[in-house]
Amino acid sequence: MNSMINNLAIFTDGNKNNKPIVFVHGFPFNHFMWDEQVKELSKDYYCVRYDIRGLGASPAGDGQFTIESFVDDLEMIVDEMNLSKPILCGLSMGGYISLRAIERIQHKFRALILCDTKSVADDNEGKLKRAAAIKQINIGDFENFIHSFVLNCFGEKYVKENKTGYDVVVNRSKNNDPVGVKACVLAMACRTDTTHFLKNITLPTLVICGSEDKLSPPEVMKAMADQIPDADFVLVEEAGHMTPIEKPEIVTTAIKRFLIEHG
Repeated sequence: MNSMINNLAIFTDGNKNNKPIVFVHGFPFNHFMWDEQVKELSKDYYCVRYDIRGLGASPAGDGQFTIESFVDDLEMIVDEMNLSKPILCGLSMGGYISLRAIERIQHKFRALILCDTKSVADDNEGKLKRAAAIKQINIGDFENFIHSFVLNCFGEKYVKENKTGYDVVVNRSKNNDPVGVKACVLAMACRTDTTHFLKNITLPTLVICGSEDKLSPPEVMKAMADQIPDADFVLVEEAGHMTPIEKPEIVTTAIKRFLIEHG
């Protein structure tokens, strides 16, 4: 950890005089999910990662979170660290936060990268699944929830061929505070739909999706990308929801190419 800002664990890599990139991780993970991208991108960019409140090294506090408060945290990081028009990169829940941030404060960013996420809010079935998750954690079944949720995030090939790496991700997720995990689940269930704003995004945008993503399938992400003016869409073959971990070289190459052109 490099620093704490308002109880958020901040991690930085690279020269702070370079163009900044802010990475927002998915649920129920932490900043480590971006390791391979940061290893390469920090050579030319100032990479800023943080653990979303309630996950990783950022304490859960009272456990009362919303996507709006997560956007408040993101804006505070940008302002407190004096980041000049950073590139914003978010995956899954990090994408929900990023999309809402762009809707609220688009002028504070230079470009947008959306990995394995979607703009639509939960429908009734989705909300009931979130409620069931909270119930499962409340009855003391936290570890089984983590195991089943994380497994659903990865493509079958990665889990079979990279057991050690997969187990590391699972164990890190199990180390989260259950209060923080439940708070994130509730925040996601209550999030607003940002689809209507996609046509108003004026930033250069890259959309990345795993071909085997079960949570934000390719057809959903391609439809989202089509609504963002001039957005680039990259389909990552043989990857599930966690493309930066499952296919790190492909994702990093796509981001580098995009940033050379637009960043």
